[in-house]
Amino acid sequence: MKILVVRFSSIGDIVLTTPIVRALAKKPFEAEVHFVTKFAFLPVVEHNPYLTKVHSFKKEITEIKEELKEERFDLIIDLHNNLRSWRLRFMLRVQTHRFPKLNIHKWLMVNWKVNILPQKHIVERYFEAVPMAEVSYDGEGLDYFCGKAAISRQIEIANQIGPAYNVFVIGGAHFTKQIPIGLLVEMAKKSPFPVVLLGGKDDVEKAKQVEESIMGKVYNFTGTLQLNESAAIISQCHTVVTADTGLMHIAAAYQRNIHSFWGNTIPEFGMTPFYGNQNALTHILHQVKDLPCRPCSKIGYSQCPKKHFDCMMKQDISEVF
Repeated sequence: MKILVVRFSSIGDIVLTTPIVRALAKKPFEAEVHFVTKFAFLPVVEHNPYLTKVHSFKKEITEIKEELKEERFDLIIDLHNNLRSWRLRFMLRVQTHRFPKLNIHKWLMVNWKVNILPQKHIVERYFEAVPMAEVSYDGEGLDYFCGKAAISRQIEIANQIGPAYNVFVIGGAHFTKQIPIGLLVEMAKKSPFPVVLLGGKDDVEKAKQVEESIMGKVYNFTGTLQLNESAAIISQCHTVVTADTGLMHIAAAYQRNIHSFWGNTIPEFGMTPFYGNQNALTHILHQVKDLPCRPCSKIGYSQCPKKHFDCMMKQDISEVF
């Protein structure tokens, strides 16, 4: 079969689809698996050996309409399930299995604190969108393939800072998901190894403040590395300190120790680090429980709606290092 897997964004969500891709490509199913995503997220899947081809678009799915039609897919597995993916399905008129997003469940939790969310990780729920008996989760966790160039860059950086280091993920898609500067500085001071700061261009100023607070112990690569270079750095580190971010899921794919900090989002949404059947790793989940305002969003805000940001400011970091 020729199958198109659909997930347009974002980094973490796409990484969490990799067990599905692997299961479709490997025996006994052995499908030809294609993937469609936004061009901005192409690096997440471009080196995946289980994919026959990756299709990407910059703004509108119609940019690649003819390209996709020429493939003559037998099946679409829609793991995004929104208006844009509906347009893709309408264009191709191919049998489709869709992922149930549970938007109503999340709305009830955010707005009324009524928890009817299933006690399942989203990886398990992704497999519900593939109702073929031959396709099942193999227990091997997530995949991430960063490419040879990124690995070479990691070796250069390791030669600079030494083989043992910890990674601090500075940013996040929204402010209310980010670890505050003060907590980052306090944890970095306790780190037994040098600290590598990772993040995007929007995180440069924040990273600079952390770096200046701990001169000589921090290596700041925020805003200077491509995504796959950051992934390669994570692949060889000892521990990752991160909020609920895409790099957190990349760390899980590389089977790294993780301290994850949860602000306005909650683990019950089903997107905690997913290790598979690996039991020798450490994942410590940090959250401020029993806050009546939490979760305030299933995604995040540019500032705390309550102005206090207690979900992050009151985090207990005593277990870290």
